[in-house]
Amino acid sequence: MLRDAIGKTFRLLGYTIQYGCIAHCAFEYLGGVVVCSGPSMEPTIQNSDIVISENLSCHFYSIQKGDIVIAKNPSDPKSNICKRVIGLEGDKVCTSSPSDFIKIHSYVPKGHVWLEGDNLRNSTDSRCYGPVPYGLIKGRICFKLWPLTDFGFLRASPNSNRICKD
Repeated sequence: MLRDAIGKTFRLLGYTIQYGCIAHCAFEYLGGVVVCSGPSMEPTIQNSDIVISENLSCHFYSIQKGDIVIAKNPSDPKSNICKRVIGLEGDKVCTSSPSDFIKIHSYVPKGHVWLEGDNLRNSTDSRCYGPVPYGLIKGRICFKLWPLTDFGFLRASPNSNRICKD
């Protein structure tokens, strides 16, 4: 009787570890559900919107200008940020605020991206902390789940004029 109980306990523990590993790999490499907070991506993503992110794009280096990504915050590695890719390595980007009279440009260095929030007046982004290393990108947001009124693929940037086309 004791032997059966111990055997069942170890089997349950084994299954738990196996399924835990599968879940970890799925969330780490495939993607997951993300709850966004903060005003920096308004009006595209509002505070408390629920989105789906996929992680394969950043593993295969297929992030493009205009994509919305989840990345580690360069200023605080314990938190994540949700921003739009404005420039890839080698691109010329405007590093000044939209309200600045004199526009300053620079080039995105190799292995980095330039990230900005859609709400330019209320966003801490690459204009504050500079280009973000590509390795800090965790995933690309591809779909909005909540609220149901906005269910579907994300809309284009309201600041599309800041994204320089090739």
